[in-house]
Amino acid sequence: MTSLTPRPPQGRRGDLFDPQCPTRRLLDRIGTKWTSMAIKVLAEASPEEVRFAELQRRMTGVSQKMLSVTLQGLSRDGLVGRRVEASVPPRVYYRLTPLGLTLEQPLAALREWAEEHMAEVDRANQLGEASAADG
Repeated sequence: MTSLTPRPPQGRRGDLFDPQCPTRRLLDRIGTKWTSMAIKVLAEASPEEVRFAELQRRMTGVSQKMLSVTLQGLSRDGLVGRRVEASVPPRVYYRLTPLGLTLEQPLAALREWAEEHMAEVDRANQLGEASAADG
């Protein structure tokens, strides 16, 4: 299937407001809480590998299915490497690729911003809720 919106030539930026823009699609994938957590855990372990079960244990609240989907997407995007050890049951290990390692710094900056401004965002939400309740 071809898109009506032409893709920008290699190395050029697309239109972030176009749903078919490759940059937008990538931001949709890397902008999730589970991706951010997985990248953080794997970056902390780098260059070592982390088993699937350890990732799930460290990422409180993530289901096995959601972690699997997240890691499959990161692997498909070339951000995470996967290794399966032939055993019963099989042991699956993950690590950041060199490309994946470059994502840790921007995500760390975003996490830092969130921590720095969370109180302000909470206050704004409380004001909005109070305003809506006053109707």
